[in-house]
This record gives sequence, C-alpha cells and structure tokens, in this order.
Amino acid sequence: MTENYTALYEEHKKLGASFTDFGGWQMPLKYSSELAEHHAVRRAAGLFDLSHMGEVWVTGPDAAAFLDYALVGKISAMAVGKAKYSLICNEDGGIIDDLITYRRDDEKFLVVPNAGNAKVVAAALAERAGSAQEGGFNVTVQDASAEISLIAVQGPKAQEILLRLVPAAQHELVTGLKYYAAVEVPLMFGGTSQELLLARTGYTGEDGFEIFVANDDAAALWQALVAIAEDGELTPAGLASRDSLRLEAGMPLYGNELSLDGDPYAAGLGPIVALSKEGDFVGKAALAAKKEAGAGSTTGRKLVGLKGLGRRAGRGHYPVLKDGNVVGEVTSGQPSPTLGYPVAMAYVDVEFTEPGTALDIDLRGKAESFEVVALPFYKRQK
Repeated sequence: MTENYTALYEEHKKLGASFTDFGGWQMPLKYSSELAEHHAVRRAAGLFDLSHMGEVWVTGPDAAAFLDYALVGKISAMAVGKAKYSLICNEDGGIIDDLITYRRDDEKFLVVPNAGNAKVVAAALAERAGSAQEGGFNVTVQDASAEISLIAVQGPKAQEILLRLVPAAQHELVTGLKYYAAVEVPLMFGGTSQELLLARTGYTGEDGFEIFVANDDAAALWQALVAIAEDGELTPAGLASRDSLRLEAGMPLYGNELSLDGDPYAAGLGPIVALSKEGDFVGKAALAAKKEAGAGSTTGRKLVGLKGLGRRAGRGHYPVLKDGNVVGEVTSGQPSPTLGYPVAMAYVDVEFTEPGTALDIDLRGKAESFEVVALPFYKRQK
C-alpha cells in the first residue's frame, strides 16, 4: 500500500509520535500515553491531525439537487453555514461511506469523507455527476483532498484556546457558532492573519472545532496552537485516543460499524435516510425495501451498546452470545477510560436488543457478562 504523509508529519516526529498506517496514511497513533491523551480531551483539550480526511467541493447551480441525488439525506434543506451528517450508498443500499457535508453558499458545498474512502467517494461523486448531467444537473465535482489539511481542537477548553488566535472583534464568530455549523474566521498565526473555515464538529463527544487550512500553512497553525496554550491545557492526541473517545460517544467507524455489507437501518441511522424527498437518489429503491422488510427493527441484526459487568473487554469480531448461542458480533470494544468499565458496540439479533438484556461476549473461549445499554455510553455535560 502506498504510504501518504500529512503536511504535519514532521511536527509529529518532533513530538516523538508512534506512527501507524491508517487508510494508506502514516498517522500518529499516540505521542506518549494514549490514556493520558484520552483524559486530556475529556478534561481540557486535545490537538488532532485529521489531514488524512478527504475534501471534495461540489459547486454549480444544481449542486444541492445533485447532492440530494448522490447522498441519502436531504442536503437541499440545509441552510447556508450549516453542516449535515449523511451517507453515500450504492444501488443495493450498502454504505460506501459516512460523511459530513458543509453548505458554504447556495451553490457551493464541501463534502468530507473518511480517509480510507476519500478517493472512492470522490470518484463516486464524479461518476454520479457525469450520469446526472445527462438528466440535466449543472454541477462540478473537485477533489481538493491533496491540497487541504484538517486540524481539530477538541475538549471543554477548545473554544477558550482557539479564541486566543482570533481578533477580539471577531470572537463572536466563534462563540456564536452552533454545533454542526461552519464559518470563515480570521486566525492569527505565522506572523499574519488568515481567514480559515472553522467548523464546530468533531468525533470525540466533546465540544470542539475542526479547522481547514492549506497544506503550506498547516505546520504554522499547529505550532501556533501549541504555543498559545498554557501548560497542560492542550495535548497532542493520536488515533488511539480518538478511537476510545469516539467509542465512548457511540460514534460509528467505517470498517467497524459501517460497511458495504451493512445498511443504515441496522446501524441505527435510518432517520438520516430521506426516503420522502422528491425525486430519486442512489440506493433509494433498495433502502425502501430494507425498511419495509423491517431491517434493524423486526428482522436481522441491530447495532447496540454493550456495558461490561466484569473487567475484561470485548474486541472487534468477538462473538456475542445468549445462553451459549451466537446472536451477534462485536464491532468495536475496549475498556472505557472515562467510565471505568468495558464498553462495546455490536450487531445483535433484533430480539436481544432491548436495553437491560443480559448477553455474553466470547472472550477467546470464556463467556464474559455484558448488558445492552442505550448509546452513547458517554455524553458531555453542557
């Protein structure tokens, strides 16, 4: 597999990061202690390099209508400045990726797919634009992933830290920014001021921001954030803590909870599938049939949270048992640093998905007790 390096790779090396391959990218797994990085995000703030994520611009007079056709959500209903979580599915209703779309103006949208799927999503959008043009859509798809870095500041102190790089006259742009919204904000770093796209989004369950910046300016912004923070206030954090944080927050990870073989209803994402929107969209017929058949409600399996009653954690692909019989499979699992007990997400036969249901996870031949609980496991106090 080709190894890609983000514009911040040298910054990570200076900080002593341990690296791992993720979606073809060399990414920091941790800098020192993944546990300390996890707690830093919950208690103060963490600094993440997300530059392996994709950025695809969709522009043109029919951009909104095109995205209604290409994605399962009703993107055209989104106001300028807002963001929306959605899925891109194939004709069979399988999930190609989950992604966030930002509406920048009436005819301009930024689609952000996951790292390992960025090229696949960009290609799928371009292909759908090509076929859509035959039906009259006037739209352009531009994959800008190779030019843009993405830096996240996540945690209860994220806003306080970020405001130190924003001129006082523009503080309200940040403080007034709602969750799942984005705005252009002037940030002072590298001896100059730049207007950058700032989104109040994240993957940790905490308040926080994601900043889109040109590759050439990414290191200067990273260094400025590190320099402006007081001791212990902002901790560089790697993929290991990002995974434990998103698991506590009950957020799905593509390749674990989501896949081409799965469907939105089993994953608990049925509400984001807009079957009622006007016109066709890719996968609509298949998804309507799955819903009609009771996928994730009366038939098949459904994604649930599992709370460990002992100390041992279930891991991905471990069997879930009821009275010794296999009734499901773990997709993600580990001890929860915040809560102090093991947690897992798993697909389980629908008849065993009611909260409070007692189940076991087969931990390499030994059954360990768990119970079904509502997701998320952790929710921050606002």
